Amino acid sequence: MDISRTEQRILHLLAQGGRIEIEKNDRKRIASVKCLTRDGWHYPDVDLDLFRKLKRKKAVSSSGGGPYRITRRGLALVRSELDNRQSWCRRPAFRPAVPITAQAVAM
Repeated sequence: MDISRTEQRILHLLAQGGRIEIEKNDRKRIASVKCLTRDGWHYPDVDLDLFRKLKRKKAVSSSGGGPYRITRRGLALVRSELDNRQSWCRRPAFRPAVPITAQAVAM
């Protein structure tokens, strides 16, 4: 199942130890959501619609009334990248310089 770029960012953030905290209104409905990184920084791009999409796809869940965290299904949905780099931007392998010998200079 494909996920959008914003969903990808949020799941990646959650996979690194972040969490989604919710606030409920008087009728016990979800009023607002906020995403926090593992360092405690607030990530502003999460809204109620995005949270519902992630919950519908079973990518996040809560246990024991705690904050929402990524599930195994969410980890399977997120595309892992080596050090957050894309494969097409890798540098070629390092080739050491060949020392100039006396024979190469004589030619």
